[in-house]
Amino acid sequence: MRPDEDLDPGDRGQLDRFNVLTADACVERLLACCSSPTWARRVAEERPFADPQELLDRADELLVELTETDIDQALAGHPRIGDRPDNASSAREQSGVSGADAAVIEELKKYNASYEDKFGHVYLVFANGRPADVLLGILKERMDNDPVTERRVLRGELAKINRSRLIRMLMTPDTDEGASA
Repeated sequence: MRPDEDLDPGDRGQLDRFNVLTADACVERLLACCSSPTWARRVAEERPFADPQELLDRADELLVELTETDIDQALAGHPRIGDRPDNASSAREQSGVSGADAAVIEELKKYNASYEDKFGHVYLVFANGRPADVLLGILKERMDNDPVTERRVLRGELAKINRSRLIRMLMTPDTDEGASA
């Protein structure tokens, strides 16, 4: 499933409101999608976007341009798979893990620790409500990656997560807080 399947390019209401947010309010909303301040600032600076697809495409392009330090900042906003999510987006994305068997959760914890020892960062995957055993299987497979390959895979997963969160942001009515007059 593509993370942008449910995007209706004809619905401009939220995009129009996003386009006129103050810079600070826009960056704050974008940080809820991705914890990289550089990415959030750069996406905000690109406004206005003509349509939702332009926002998604440009956000992807800007993600590719991030330094490894910027990516590390983005990773800091993601809890470990199987840990208690600390924000609504992560909780929704990891919803398939919440009812998992205790043995699977313990194995996830074990492999998360091994992954972090090997790669030096949290295991990031586009969870999208997938069950814990599926996410564990993906984690085990990715343990065979070399660090360069894994970093490339991680960036792809982060792009899917960001895109999904941007779509949700555009589909969720908000208040006009921070909008310009």
